[in-house]
Amino acid sequence: MSTSDNVFLASDESVARVAEWLAAVLDLQAVADPELKQDERLLRGSARTSEREIGLLVAPNNYGEVDPEPDEISALDSYPIDVNLRLFGRKDERLQLRETQALLDALVAARPEIPMLLVHNLDTLIAAHLPGVGTHTFADLISPDAPDIEAWRPWAIGT
Repeated sequence: MSTSDNVFLASDESVARVAEWLAAVLDLQAVADPELKQDERLLRGSARTSEREIGLLVAPNNYGEVDPEPDEISALDSYPIDVNLRLFGRKDERLQLRETQALLDALVAARPEIPMLLVHNLDTLIAAHLPGVGTHTFADLISPDAPDIEAWRPWAIGT
């Protein structure tokens, strides 16, 4: 089973534009892939925390809801861009998460005006960044979903 680590961005820019500045900020190269949908971009380059390579799939956020019911609210709802990181080579969940945390740090440094969420396996909210407030790493294991809303509400937009 593969592990997923995502950074969700609350940017009003297109996926193509976000992929351009991600490539520039992170020194990544665009990868042509006929399997990609029209509104997806693939980037590849060197990892920041190891001697490995990473791939970033930049796509619209398909996990959030536009008008969710109260019990279906998620921290992801107001973040239209999904940046999914994969570490190439032997599976190492801890190393991949560490790399995604380094990715979040680099993005916050480059674009602090953009709200961001770091989510592990789409079920654990690891960290959140709010412009003018800062970046918060959650000490407890919390989900980005309605049952944990009181824990993440102060750190997520649109709730």
